[in-house]
Amino acid sequence: MRVRKIAFAALAVAAAVSLTACQDGETGAAQGAPTAAPAVPTGASPGGGPASGGPASNAPASGGTASGAPGKGSTPSTAAPAGSTADGKGAKCRTADLTITAADRTISGDAENTVVVELKNHSGKDCTLSGYAGVDLKTSAGTLSAKRSGEPVVTGVVKNGKSTYFGVIYPANTSGGSGVRITGLVVTPPDETQSVTLPWPGTGSLPVTEGGGSPVKVGPIGSAGQGE
Repeated sequence: MRVRKIAFAALAVAAAVSLTACQDGETGAAQGAPTAAPAVPTGASPGGGPASGGPASNAPASGGTASGAPGKGSTPSTAAPAGSTADGKGAKCRTADLTITAADRTISGDAENTVVVELKNHSGKDCTLSGYAGVDLKTSAGTLSAKRSGEPVVTGVVKNGKSTYFGVIYPANTSGGSGVRITGLVVTPPDETQSVTLPWPGTGSLPVTEGGGSPVKVGPIGSAGQGE
């Protein structure tokens, strides 16, 4: 009986030693394997505090503006300044921009007489003139409007302080009679409603003509004198 107890005790000790060795082996294997670091949520620091660093790359930086949006204080592109033509040559000349004068420029021997009207730009800036001015002669028989000569129209830039010219053509009174007396010249620049009345510088009368129509013709702006 004593022998059996000893043998059983020996078996129990051996089993305990074997179990301890097995547990030690498993523990060593676990201790030898690398330990995976815990995942850190985006935007948080591993230590649990707030994440350091700048804002996300798709957000505008502090104090700046997002790409494509106008910044504070920026000036958007604007159209051309008011009063300027599309080609940048300046605004049209107004009556108030011009000093208008007239002078007799009849050449001896010509079949018709000529008065040249000068339009001088005193506006302080360049401006454009084109077309035909309105021309009316004040006469003893009433107002007589000049007809357009039909010459082609050219747009011209009148620089500040410079002039452009056009001609008023009328027939000489060779009838021997008194004819129709001319007392004044009224000029209205193209596309304007304000007129300027000038003394008539040409010969004093027109021949009396039968039938309708005006014997007076006006050329386009720039058609006479030395345009500048």
